[in-house]
Amino acid sequence: MNTLISTLMSTNAGYGITLLRIVTGLTFAAHGAQKLFGWFGGYGLEGVAQWMESIGITPGYLMAALAGSAEFFGGLALVVGLLVRPAAVSLLVSMVVAAVTVHWANGFFITNNGFEYAMILGLISAVLIIEGAGKLSLDRAIARRSAAQTERPAVAGLFAFRVSFPGSSPAAPPRPDAGARARRNVPRRDWRW
Repeated sequence: MNTLISTLMSTNAGYGITLLRIVTGLTFAAHGAQKLFGWFGGYGLEGVAQWMESIGITPGYLMAALAGSAEFFGGLALVVGLLVRPAAVSLLVSMVVAAVTVHWANGFFITNNGFEYAMILGLISAVLIIEGAGKLSLDRAIARRSAAQTERPAVAGLFAFRVSFPGSSPAAPPRPDAGARARRNVPRRDWRW
């Protein structure tokens, strides 16, 4: 389990990804709030559901709830930096669906309701999947803690092995027998730590 957590939440990305993640998360959360709650001039869940039904995305209420939830909760996850990769996957799927079903027929440019905005948000989501959450994130803190807890038992086990069997060292050469030591007048070596 610790390996899964470390893999899922690890990141070597810097402060730039952190800034990009937070701003993108706020953007997604605002758009999700429009869809779910009608905030910021949005139509709310009922209005978005009716609109989705009208363009052939059915069942409209379920699809509006899924899209709004992915954007709102996924955006909040990006802002705090928790479970960024799974959140980014849901946001990428949402943006691909939006680009293909709503914006593709209108061409590239946003001025004609084209797919460029959905494409850029989807691209940022893909970058977050690859790079992780960045330096200032809960994911990084959890991954570091998980890695530290994984290493502790291994180190403690190695120490216990050394204490229990002080003469056994995989790096130490085998001990010469007592007769050979006496013949060479070599002082006895202590191979323990």
